[in-house]
Amino acid sequence: MGMNVRGILPSMNRLAEWMRDRDRVLVMGVLNVTPDSFHDGGRFADHEEAINAALRMEAEGADLLDVGGESTRPGAAPLPCDEELERVLPVIEGIRRRSEISISIDTTKADVAREAIEAGACMVNDVSALRFDDRMASVVASSRTLVALMHMQGRPATMQKEPSYDDVVVEVRQFLCDRIQAAVDAGISADRILIDPGIGFGKRLEHNLDLLRNLHQLVNVGRPVIVGVSRKSFLGRILDLPSPERLEATIAANAVAIANGADVIRVHDVKEGRRTADVARRLRPDDR
Repeated sequence: MGMNVRGILPSMNRLAEWMRDRDRVLVMGVLNVTPDSFHDGGRFADHEEAINAALRMEAEGADLLDVGGESTRPGAAPLPCDEELERVLPVIEGIRRRSEISISIDTTKADVAREAIEAGACMVNDVSALRFDDRMASVVASSRTLVALMHMQGRPATMQKEPSYDDVVVEVRQFLCDRIQAAVDAGISADRILIDPGIGFGKRLEHNLDLLRNLHQLVNVGRPVIVGVSRKSFLGRILDLPSPERLEATIAANAVAIANGADVIRVHDVKEGRRTADVARRLRPDDR
């Protein structure tokens, strides 16, 4: 191994075991240590508050915490690497001192991923699917960490200006297959890869709905599928409600995603997400 990952082996081993069996839906708690994320921006800017929030999420049933220091909301500008590291490293280190819960680092930067892994992260959640930093694949390949590859049309600053597809499901599926192959070619084992259709990332309302309705076409790629719908604007467009009032919509969308084969749901509201996951998974036809 090219990095010191000894301190994260328990959480890494749990994820590796789940990747083999996938006998339950994982709940990934969102922990944005940013001032400007669309729903929780500024809530956890203080490191100790963020660490305490992480422990609460664990107590509510989170399997995995996704720590992010750079907002990827529509229109967001890039953040310097040093500033991103200042936001996320103390939080990851603090969580790891007090818990063995699995931690994901939500970043597109290789240097942030590398230092986050050293601090205790066991997964890299890259919304660019290894495209924005040509060193990211080697960072993941040199560790035993998992990696999530997400579809996004464009970049956060511009992705919602004019998103367009001939067939969003076919195009997202092909993109993810291509990125899986690129990751494998870079030395990342296929059994460490998860995929994410990127709900809300360069997509209009109907694009998001088509992906959720036809999620089985991504499930049959053969890699675990992450779905992140939590409180997103497409739900607000359906109900004409702001982010603080989209919890019920989130629960409904997550239940449908799980029924259609989602393996991981990424949520701001862990308690509700855990209960949704446990019930919806039992209602899936392949449940035994």
